[in-house]
Amino acid sequence: MPLTRVHRATGARTALGALAAALVVAVTALSGCASGEREEENAPRRATLRLPPRHAGFDYQIGGAYPPPAGVRIVSRDRSDSPAPGLYTICYVNAFQAQPDERSSWPADLLLRDARGRVVVDEDWNEPLLDIGTPAKRERVARRVNRWIDGCADKGFDAVEPDNYDSYTRSHRLLTASDATAFMRLLSRHAHARRLAVGQKNTAELAGRREEAGLDFAVTEECGQYDECEVYAKAFDDRVVDIEYTDAGLRAARARWGDRLSIVRRDRDVSTPGSAGYVRKVR
Repeated sequence: MPLTRVHRATGARTALGALAAALVVAVTALSGCASGEREEENAPRRATLRLPPRHAGFDYQIGGAYPPPAGVRIVSRDRSDSPAPGLYTICYVNAFQAQPDERSSWPADLLLRDARGRVVVDEDWNEPLLDIGTPAKRERVARRVNRWIDGCADKGFDAVEPDNYDSYTRSHRLLTASDATAFMRLLSRHAHARRLAVGQKNTAELAGRREEAGLDFAVTEECGQYDECEVYAKAFDDRVVDIEYTDAGLRAARARWGDRLSIVRRDRDVSTPGSAGYVRKVR
């Protein structure tokens, strides 16, 4: 399974955060009545979902499950693990890329390919991007990912966290933000039908599309470090869980958002207690 995923283009992160904040405001202003209509249509659906509490103790355990520390109310775990009893538990699913050990199980035509027929790979994680560039292919990829989402629901998770929403930014322009949003909408509809809330993973630039994509809260990595927390807080009404990977990032997140968001400092490998590199801090 993958370890933690932090944003790639760190040099542009501050500018991206500011741009994304502007986009959220612009999209809200332009949407007008249509946005209100979508909110009204989604109200009955949201009433049936259990959303994560705001400003709650949080632990990120996608590197392996362990007993949550005292004070934790929200936990995120890999889909191969089970929910934490009595806590709000988010199910991690790698939805937009194929994990290296699963590459051969995907139909060859569902792996994104360039003009020469070579598979497009996320070099940081050696993960092929899934081809969600047409409605037909999106439906086929979604059928498989939705089976994993079914597994999350059957185990009793409260929500799902589809990772790599931003994979279109690594597709060499073969995929678009609209492709990503359309695919996320397929996953969200299925998850909602199974009474699972859906978290937007990173991708601040698409926070303004949360209604279109059917997203309910946000799971962010280093929004304090890169000054993006405001983007998510505005878009998701403070229903944000944030993982920081440095002490400086934790201080930044807590300084502005410590009384509003759910924030934890973890080690980049998201390791388990007893491991040499294990880190978990909340202050």
